[in-house]
Amino acid sequence: MKKTFILLSSLILLFLAACGSASGEGTEGKDGETVKVKIGVNGSDGAQWPILKEKAAKEGIEIELIEFADYTLPNNALAQGDVDINAFQHFTFLAQYVKESGNDLYPIGSTMFAPLGVYSEKISDPSEIKKGDKIAIPDDPSNQARALRLLESAELITLTDDFGMFDDPSKIAENPLDLEIIPMTAQQTPRVLPDVAASVINNGVAGQAGFNPAEDPIFRESADDESIYPYVNLLAVKAEDKDKEVYKRIAELYQEADIEKAVLEDTNGGSILVKLTDEEIEKVFNNLKSSE
Repeated sequence: MKKTFILLSSLILLFLAACGSASGEGTEGKDGETVKVKIGVNGSDGAQWPILKEKAAKEGIEIELIEFADYTLPNNALAQGDVDINAFQHFTFLAQYVKESGNDLYPIGSTMFAPLGVYSEKISDPSEIKKGDKIAIPDDPSNQARALRLLESAELITLTDDFGMFDDPSKIAENPLDLEIIPMTAQQTPRVLPDVAASVINNGVAGQAGFNPAEDPIFRESADDESIYPYVNLLAVKAEDKDKEVYKRIAELYQEADIEKAVLEDTNGGSILVKLTDEEIEKVFNNLKSSE
């Protein structure tokens, strides 16, 4: 009788342990079922995605990519639970969205840095820009400020000393060539190239328009120091989900060497994988959320 009791007790303990391990500690679902994760993206043709999906599948994670046509939808979809993660934006864009919308989203991993570039069909160097020329820039707050800083780096304009992360052309202190700076939807910036002297185009938008972001810009951002961290792309989730093991594991898989190689080859060196620690991610994001 005692042996029977011990055997039954052991079986009960094993059963409870099995239930506990299936309730969220690992990446697989209950009874070893595959966990399905929807990732919202802006363009799903990157070479890294098939590799990431295959790697995740080996660990019981089935990734489904949900493609969005512009930058205005993926964060709302995440906040509403239509996707579990999104991967399309940089820290500055996410911080601005959180401040304006009140939706509590959070970055769980860095992905790549995609330098912003100045493109032209008419000239080959910013020094060739003439008085009164038109220059198109993206109009969303984070990329608009970033584009203006790029024009300042190209020595075309000078910004005010208090120019911030989300400022606009009203903060141009000096414009010696009297350039006409024209903010517009990011997706329009390549399309207006026949009508402007130059256009500041997001890396991903340039790629979709058929440009090589590593070779075609007449001027582009440098990835040499920490100043580019606010413009590093990321994986975002709802803040309440930031510690979920399955999501954190996807962020880890994205940082592996085969993904890094795929990004470099797919973009011809136009994008670079950036590996930020959890502490660096938290610092960058909190600083941006608290900035004016």
